[in-house]
Amino acid sequence: MCAFFDMPAPRRVPAGAYPLWDEALGLLNRDLAATLPDEEPLLLLGLTDEDENEDENEGEYVYVGRANGEWHGNRLEPDSAGDPLDALAAVADAAQDTVTELLWRAWPLCTEHNLGMHVYEAEGQLSWWCSGGMDPRDPAHLRAAVGGLDALLRPSRPHRRRRSRP
Repeated sequence: MCAFFDMPAPRRVPAGAYPLWDEALGLLNRDLAATLPDEEPLLLLGLTDEDENEDENEGEYVYVGRANGEWHGNRLEPDSAGDPLDALAAVADAAQDTVTELLWRAWPLCTEHNLGMHVYEAEGQLSWWCSGGMDPRDPAHLRAAVGGLDALLRPSRPHRRRRSRP
C-alpha cells in the first residue's frame, strides 16, 4: 500500500494513446494560447493504477495537466474517449478545472463581460457560453466554439485594395 505522499509522479501520455482526447486537447490549447499566451500548452498526464486489486481496476488514470506536471480535478472518464463530442466535453471540463484552480483565476473569460465561461452544447457543437451581464438587456450568449477563441482575439487586418494593372 502506498501513502498519499508516496504517490508516483504522473507521466506524460504519449501522443496517439487516446486520439480523441489528443484532438480535443489541441482545441483547448488553441484557446489557452489565445487567452493566456504565457502559459505552456496543457498535456495529458497518466497515473498507473497501483491498487492491490489489479484485475478489478486495470489501466491508468488520465488527467489534463500543466507542462510542469501539476493537475487539478477528476480524471477523464474512459468512456468519453470513444465519442468526439464526449471527449471534447470531458477534456474541456478537465482543462478548465486545472487552469482555474492552479492559476487561481477564471478561465476562459468572456471579453465582453469579464466573466468566466463554461462549455455548452448547441446543435451538436460545444461552445464557450457566457451568462451575460447584470442588465437584462445584456443576456447570456455563446461566445465562440471551443477551440475558436483565437479568432475573436486576433486583430483584424485592414482591407487592402488591389491595384489593377494598366
